[in-house]
Amino acid sequence: MTIATPPQALQNARSLDSYWMPFTANRQFKAAPRLLASAQGMHYATEDGRKVIDGTAGLWCVNAGHGRQPITQAVERQLATLDYAPSFQMGHPIAFDFAERLAAIAPGEGAGKLDRIFFTGSGSESVDTALKIAIAYQRAIGQGTRTRLIGRERGYHGVGFGGITVGGLVNNRRVFPLLPGADHLRHTHDLERNAFSKGQPDHGAELADDLERLVALHGAETIAAVIVEPMAGSTGVLVPPKGYLERLREIATRHGILLIFDEVITGFGRLGTPFASEYFGVMPDLMTTAKGITNGTIPMGAVFAARKVHDALMNGPEATIELFHGYTYSGHPVACAAGLATLDIYAGEGLLTRVQALAPLWEEALHALRGVPHVIDIRTIGLVAGIELASRPGAVGARAYEAFVDCFEKGLLIRVTGDVIALSPPLICEPSQIEEMVSLLRGALERLA
Repeated sequence: MTIATPPQALQNARSLDSYWMPFTANRQFKAAPRLLASAQGMHYATEDGRKVIDGTAGLWCVNAGHGRQPITQAVERQLATLDYAPSFQMGHPIAFDFAERLAAIAPGEGAGKLDRIFFTGSGSESVDTALKIAIAYQRAIGQGTRTRLIGRERGYHGVGFGGITVGGLVNNRRVFPLLPGADHLRHTHDLERNAFSKGQPDHGAELADDLERLVALHGAETIAAVIVEPMAGSTGVLVPPKGYLERLREIATRHGILLIFDEVITGFGRLGTPFASEYFGVMPDLMTTAKGITNGTIPMGAVFAARKVHDALMNGPEATIELFHGYTYSGHPVACAAGLATLDIYAGEGLLTRVQALAPLWEEALHALRGVPHVIDIRTIGLVAGIELASRPGAVGARAYEAFVDCFEKGLLIRVTGDVIALSPPLICEPSQIEEMVSLLRGALERLA
């Protein structure tokens, strides 16, 4: 039997002052902290022993669930064997092994197969890396005037200066200077025409024609790449309209513009295929990943590049560095060990495709919340859901935040962005746990003022 410790005693036992927390209202949090102390399978545990079902796979990253011993053991072995090795003009075997394993599951075929892997330390680093590769590629093929980058409104591409420049979340951008020479497509959210869509909404394919508008405005000869999330997650789960990504691919190809998919969230089974490009049947030229690549255990990311992009840079004297870019922790041996063990789990348990069987139940369970007070839209695809709430006048986000706190107190972790609640549990979740999550969320929503 777990004996609960009063929260005030826990707070008094630990100073919270020194840690400047990311994407957090620090003063609000530290007045009433929510601390997770351990995790196993589908659940976190708080310091006072309460179980909290993980409705968000951590931050979209713990796809195989928590506390997986094969990953722990692989990391322990690697630390004892080779804790760190540089990747500049040097190598170590496990980075090449991991790249080969990733290449084997990479989407595409022929020169378009995304099987050239550049390792990074995070999703933000993957995005900035992909943007630099795109510009370097255009220069390598004699298109050096192509330096403009196109993002999309409400897009999230990490927090590097490149990522916030092509990103479209205003709070991430408004305080900081942005890189010159970028522009944005309109976002695809159309609440009036597409509310309560199951899977891809019917309306909005024509929004991809914004790329034609930007070509007419700036000239194709100035545009290096366009980057989008195939499914926008952090902005509140925006699913691409039917035909949208296909049209974007066609326009980009016609004008010599590289298409980059940011699959930091959708990669590694979230939609029921290894990558979202396969789910939607649209192949990009570059693909950014992170999060699920190591099951969230060790920070890591990777850019998957098409052979044609990679090979275009493999010219000139052999002693020439083809891409002046990299990180101290590119291909970190311990992260590679975690990644290899993660891929073993994904393969052994069929997790990269397991969502195909869960998706119908997930969709039905989440859409059953239609009609609950304040719910104005529900969006589902794969094992992802966005529940949009009507905002209180003059208090955008307050209603969803109250639901977030209520859910945590009752034993469910959710994510909120503005007044959108996002759910994206580990891919190991069972039907009974889906029912539990929806029941807890329903209760919180019904208690909202």
